[in-house]
Amino acid sequence: MRARWVVGTFGTLLVGLLAISGPAAFAQADLVNAARREGRVVVYGSLETDNFEVIQKIFEGRYGIKVEYWRAASNRVLDRTLTETRAGRPQFDVVLTNRSPMLILKQAGAFGRYTAPSYEAFPAATHDRDGVLSPSYRVVVVGILYNTRQVRAEEAPRAMADLLDAKWKGKVVMPDPTQHTTTAVWLANLPKIMGQQARPFIERLAGQVGLAESFIPAAQKVIAGEYPVGLSYIKYVHVFGQTGAPLDYARVNPVLAEAHHVALAARPINPNAARLFIDTMTSRVGLLALARAGEFVLVPGVYPPIRDADKLRIVMMEDLDDQELRRFHDEVGRLFVRR
Repeated sequence: MRARWVVGTFGTLLVGLLAISGPAAFAQADLVNAARREGRVVVYGSLETDNFEVIQKIFEGRYGIKVEYWRAASNRVLDRTLTETRAGRPQFDVVLTNRSPMLILKQAGAFGRYTAPSYEAFPAATHDRDGVLSPSYRVVVVGILYNTRQVRAEEAPRAMADLLDAKWKGKVVMPDPTQHTTTAVWLANLPKIMGQQARPFIERLAGQVGLAESFIPAAQKVIAGEYPVGLSYIKYVHVFGQTGAPLDYARVNPVLAEAHHVALAARPINPNAARLFIDTMTSRVGLLALARAGEFVLVPGVYPPIRDADKLRIVMMEDLDDQELRRFHDEVGRLFVRR
């Protein structure tokens, strides 16, 4: 079965993304020349550094413009960008991270309007109605990872509810949902795939798990054998597997995923280089490069080099606004306590 994109409030099925032209076909000479005069672009984001460098090399190699990247977990990207915006001293040109933080930043006035030429290839229903956020160029898929030296494939959980088995008590790690935005959004969306079982599952899961700062530390703790099982991004099976990490993912369906967006700063220091960078990242060349690096990009028939990726039934998460996120943090904070 092919991967199924089940979309909530995010948009419609991305079946029209058949041909995404590279920015070189669209970028006017004056934009490129102006960007080169600026000489650099500053990007804040949660995309892992190794995967970001795939885009960075394409951009720098094509235009000779330096990319300065500050990478952190999505909640830290949100905090730093908000702080600089509210202080009236933004130091970034471009931001890219998960949908919920991006919507909060959009509401806070951190971004300006920009429609990249590459957006034309995305279905109209996926465009931001205000012309601020890009269409979702990729999604991050949350799943159950396990250490293959400690857990055999036939022993791995076969359903989310299996994590509540007594044999996994104290042996599962996940990001702290009271601190990590995407994990809170993931928990809030569990009813989409678990129905009425979601609430009791969350309450019992809190007593089963250890907590990490974000998805990368959670995956690293599984790789190190500190925990045999963890909740993290499925893409890490490929990302860390390239260096020999003993990591695989449980074949559980369906799975939740969150959209990612990129946006131009409201007051960019290097506006032309920023626009050119966004064009590059959301072009066909950029998306195919990200897919090869392990990302789930929204191009039909294109999958990351992860076994059975094409069999995943992916359900898109619905975003939480700032008020909903605060309320949910308060709610789950009573359940999840760092131990």
